[in-house]
Amino acid sequence: MANGPMKPVASLLLVLNFCMYAVVLGIAGWAMNFAIDNGFVIGPGMDLPAHFSPIYFPIGNAATGFFVVFALIAGVVGIASVLSGLNHIRHWNIDSLPAAASAAAIAWSLTLLAMGFAWKEIELNYRNSKLRTMEAFLIILSFTQLVYIAAIHGASSRR
Repeated sequence: MANGPMKPVASLLLVLNFCMYAVVLGIAGWAMNFAIDNGFVIGPGMDLPAHFSPIYFPIGNAATGFFVVFALIAGVVGIASVLSGLNHIRHWNIDSLPAAASAAAIAWSLTLLAMGFAWKEIELNYRNSKLRTMEAFLIILSFTQLVYIAAIHGASSRR
C-alpha cells in the first residue's frame, strides 16, 4: 500500500487548501492595510476618540476587526500546515503523519474560530464584497480542512 487510495485525494485537498488560504491571506492583508491607512489618525496634542478601539475597521461592521485578525492568523497557520502536509504526502507513512495531522488540526481549529467571526459578520449584515468573499472562503475551508485531516489519516502503517 505504498500509494494508498487516499493519497491522490489528500494531494488534491492540499493544493485546494493552499490556494484558498492564499486568497484569504490576500484579502485579509488588504483589509488590514486599508484599516491601518484609513483608521483613526492620532497626532501630537490630539486626544483619542471617545469610542476608540485598536481593532477598529472603517469597512464592514463591529465583527470585522476580529474577523480579519483571526483570518490572518488562520491563513498563516494554514499555509504552514500545507508545508507540513507536503512532507507527509511525499513520504506517506506513519512516521510523517503526526506532524502533518497536528499542524492541520491547529489550522482547522483557527479556521473554525475565524469562521465563527464570519458568521457573526454575516449576522450583522453590513460589509463589502471582498469581506463576503473571505467569509465564503473560510466557511468552505473549514470543511475542506476537515476532509483533508481525514484523508491524511489514510497513510500506510508500514515503517
